[in-house]
Amino acid sequence: MKIRIKTIVILVLLLIITGFVYYRYYFVFGEGAKAGTMNYFVKKGYLFKTYEGRLIQNGIRTQTQGNIASNEFIFSVSDEKVAQQLNNNAGSYLELHYKEYVHTLPWRGFSNFVVDSVISAKPVNQ
Repeated sequence: MKIRIKTIVILVLLLIITGFVYYRYYFVFGEGAKAGTMNYFVKKGYLFKTYEGRLIQNGIRTQTQGNIASNEFIFSVSDEKVAQQLNNNAGSYLELHYKEYVHTLPWRGFSNFVVDSVISAKPVNQ
């Protein structure tokens, strides 16, 4: 009887730990699209080389006078094909689809926002 109780307690603990890890690192908290001009895109890292980028968004305004609003969208890219698309469209006006995670993983990048596709890329008129 005691072995059965220990087994149930261990299984419940493993289930709780698995649920916590899934929620913290793999659950997609939010997703959406951001548009702007890519300012920065680089592959970097010590052990895990990841793609990191910054998108400058146009038209960001604050709700009240005197406040500062961030117009940078800092993101990571884990898919090599998406990274190649971004490299090929440097300086273009981009619309990106992203997923937001609760916490980062070293092989996924430094940001909670992970871009998974390029919706559109239009050259910027100069």
